[in-house]
Amino acid sequence: MVIIFNFLFFSLTNLITIAQNKSLINQDLKSEIQDIKTNLHSLQNENIELKNELLNLKKKFKFTNDTIEKLRTIILKNNINLEERTRQLSIKIDTAEHIFNFKINRIDQSVSKNTIYGIIAISILLIFISFIYLFVRKHQIYDTKQINEKLVETKKSLEEEFIKHYMKQTEFMESILELVQQKNPSRQTATTDEPDHSLALKLANEINTMERNLSLMDSSIKGYKQLIRSIERLKDNLNAHGYEILDLLNKDYHHGLPVIIVNSYPDQNLEKGKEIISKILIPAVRYNDKLIQTAQIEVNVGV
Repeated sequence: MVIIFNFLFFSLTNLITIAQNKSLINQDLKSEIQDIKTNLHSLQNENIELKNELLNLKKKFKFTNDTIEKLRTIILKNNINLEERTRQLSIKIDTAEHIFNFKINRIDQSVSKNTIYGIIAISILLIFISFIYLFVRKHQIYDTKQINEKLVETKKSLEEEFIKHYMKQTEFMESILELVQQKNPSRQTATTDEPDHSLALKLANEINTMERNLSLMDSSIKGYKQLIRSIERLKDNLNAHGYEILDLLNKDYHHGLPVIIVNSYPDQNLEKGKEIISKILIPAVRYNDKLIQTAQIEVNVGV
């Protein structure tokens, strides 16, 4: 009887110990899940801040473009005014030359003191008109050069700001990839075998946007090459997780490609009927060789 009692007491003790260990494990799992949620919330807040910063930069870029257009209009008006002044000066010079020739003819008939004074006055007038023309022309060229230099400097400054912003964005995207990698093991235990591609597709879309904007910038801008390497590293990380961004830019378009044509434009530089993918608005993405996103593109058509 004592043996049976001891056996029951020992079994009950083991069951209590197992229950306590299970409770501790559940608490640890809940704590880890809470940490992951906290990190994700923090990353989402950083993403919102980056988007707001990008929006401000876009507004500055639009303001600068508007300023550039106004300056171009001013330059055009100045050029028109210069041409008009040049035309008027040419008329005056032609008139002065006509008077000068007339006076020379009068010398053949009668050389007089007044005639000599007239020749001197005409010569002085011609010299004065030429001086004014050269002065106005030189001043106009100098103003145009200054404006062009200012435009180039402003464009370079804006491009450097965009490079800095995109560098921050790639760092944020790399942290998102690390978070995806941490969460993948828990996803594998879910009831479905198909993972959530939303984060990966968002990263692919952002990479495509950055590459499209970089193609419009000067490759000599500070940080340009470093940003290119960061984008390539992001692509490699996506490939390591099974995602592939299809390279379709400047490729021949043909039926069967996983694309949707949003716009098409005539291009006289292409052979008639030839179609080239000129812009990728949304990239095509595969996961483990299976298409999960169709590209949206613009096409140039030869005419």
